[in-house]
Amino acid sequence: SGARGVTAAVVGERWVWSGASGQDAVGTPLRPTTAMAVASITKTFVAAEIMLLVKAGKVDLDAPISTYVKHKLTENGATVRQHLMMASGVPNYLPDDYGRMDQAIKAAPAKHWTPEQALAYTTAPVGAPGTFSYSNPNFQLLGLLIEKVTGQPLATVLRRDLAKPAGLKHAAFQDGEKPQPPLAEDTNPVCGPPDGYLPCRAIASLSAANAGLAADAPTVALWGYQLYYGHVIPQELVDQLTPNMGQYGLGTMLFEHQFPPLLPSYGHRGEMPGHTSLLVVGSNISVAILLADGNKHIDTTMTQFLAALKPLLT
Repeated sequence: SGARGVTAAVVGERWVWSGASGQDAVGTPLRPTTAMAVASITKTFVAAEIMLLVKAGKVDLDAPISTYVKHKLTENGATVRQHLMMASGVPNYLPDDYGRMDQAIKAAPAKHWTPEQALAYTTAPVGAPGTFSYSNPNFQLLGLLIEKVTGQPLATVLRRDLAKPAGLKHAAFQDGEKPQPPLAEDTNPVCGPPDGYLPCRAIASLSAANAGLAADAPTVALWGYQLYYGHVIPQELVDQLTPNMGQYGLGTMLFEHQFPPLLPSYGHRGEMPGHTSLLVVGSNISVAILLADGNKHIDTTMTQFLAALKPLLT
């Protein structure tokens, strides 16, 4: 893979496997249970929670998100579903926005950020809903929706409704929860010395609903299996997360032809400074690969891993 260190896990109907190779940025050998920042895989949890709220009659997917969250970014009439689909017209942060955020993080890496503080950094104008455009603020707004509707902190809700029923013992919804060692440390110039969060508390909290999750590979693979095979939300809701067309469902990336022999497959990528992750689910198995650096070749790594795995899948 070209990465300094990698962990991987497979969860199937009849068997489970995990392994690790290499080391983290400070030279500590990785174990299968080494936690990393798995970033946007968090979005699969937020989407699943929204679907549970829909099932409970507390949220209408096709109502404007402004029904639940009053914010300058929710004034264009985009629906809850359009936010989950990345088709809300709400723009992603611009490079200059990220630059200003980095300056604020570097000044206080151990600070807790609220979603509102993070969203205040968006400067691009909101467009009309209806066209796909990958944007993290969509999920920060959905996290606010969950907190408004449930009256509970996001980490509390995701733990109670999803992580606990799915049997996820090594998932941490930062910064409401702190990840359990061992952790893959990174030499992040923005964050400074390690503070027990991944990559540090400021980044973990400002991205809580879109990228705050820290977990190990076995946990990520188990989550993919439990979620997409209907063990934590009903199958009819799973089917709404994974429609048959397009590149993005509801909080779910669609990999129609990308990862044989798992065809079609779905899941999510995650990119965080120093850590890269990929969850792919299909053919009744779930595979997670976590890289202990910002390596962008994780798709190639997954393809090579699945090719090696193929004899066990036939």
